[in-house]
Amino acid sequence: MKLRVDLAAAKKNGSKTGVIAGVVVGVAVLGLVVLAGIFLWRRRQKRRKLSLEQEELYSIVGRPNVLSYGELRSATDNFSPNNLLGQGGYGSVYKGKLTDGRFVAVKQLSEASHQGKKEFATEIETISRVQHRNLVKLYGCCLEGNKPLLVYECLENGSLDHALFGKGKSSLDWPTRFEICLGVARGLSYLHEESSIRVVHRDIKASNILLDANLNPKISDFGLAKLYDDQKTHVSTKVAGTFGYLAPEYAMRGHMTEKIDVFAFGVVVLETLAGRPNYSTEDENKVYIFEWVWELYENNHPLDMVDQRLEEFDSEEALRAIKVALLCTQGSPHQRPSMSRVVAMLTGDVEAPDVVTKPSYITEWQITGGNTTYMSTDVSGQPSSAPRANSPSSRTSSPFLSSVI
Repeated sequence: MKLRVDLAAAKKNGSKTGVIAGVVVGVAVLGLVVLAGIFLWRRRQKRRKLSLEQEELYSIVGRPNVLSYGELRSATDNFSPNNLLGQGGYGSVYKGKLTDGRFVAVKQLSEASHQGKKEFATEIETISRVQHRNLVKLYGCCLEGNKPLLVYECLENGSLDHALFGKGKSSLDWPTRFEICLGVARGLSYLHEESSIRVVHRDIKASNILLDANLNPKISDFGLAKLYDDQKTHVSTKVAGTFGYLAPEYAMRGHMTEKIDVFAFGVVVLETLAGRPNYSTEDENKVYIFEWVWELYENNHPLDMVDQRLEEFDSEEALRAIKVALLCTQGSPHQRPSMSRVVAMLTGDVEAPDVVTKPSYITEWQITGGNTTYMSTDVSGQPSSAPRANSPSSRTSSPFLSSVI
């Protein structure tokens, strides 16, 4: 009798345990189903959001110009270091070959520099609207993933700085050098005055001038653009650019107009004519190209600055170019010519006037060492010492786009 009671109790307890286990399993399964549902819903929402973002970008650049990540990964051999062309503040650039046989330069934007898809779309939209024979052409882009890619034409002869004073420097003859200066001037004139969207490049330098198969120059890296108006001529973000090419008012106060590109162009012209960088310690008497060229100019020997490797050159063209470069690198932006006038002076359509004021420039030591004076004599209407950062400055009356790479 007692055995029967014990068996019944055990059976009853086992039944309760089974019920509890069943309930626990059921709740767990239900929880997993709910979690899976939430996960799938969120993924669908994310995909829908990404799809809408991509559709927005597609509408800007046009579907024929959109390339897949797989295609570009294959073109660059999985972004091999062997195909790395260079690296800047906004990402790395790789050489690649598309399935149609075209060689391209693929810019892989870094996460640090890529602030959002809208900024990326702005860059694509801007570049697609700014077209000129002296600007690097955008072939397309990739919209997949967190690191969008821009696909540019790949120029066979690399950068101007490499051609002029790199390890494998080439011997550019005089006509080529003069046409390079003229081509860059025309490209900047287009950006500043002719394009429907006017652009301030902010980082004109020899390494951002690329040469095609015929050694025609093309300006690169005028990418991510930010619109500013006449109330935003002072940029609060970090000053973009490279020491040696920075206009004094931009380096010291962040005052940005198209005249900072004019200044940098003047430096590029001096480097192109002399075949040396703007700063060199090879000769202690010629460390800064500004000081050296100005001394020659003041002593009526300006043509002595022309690269000695040149067997011959046009003295009239050379003198015009030297005057233009010295005018472009004046301390006051108001004393610098517009790029359209620069083109006219280089071609001889307008006479280049004599230069009476020494160029101004800023050294890296002056910025990092705390010295805030221009390396210059006084300029008309502006003392040689830089004004304080909060001092008033002139306003530009028309909108420009400024680009950072």
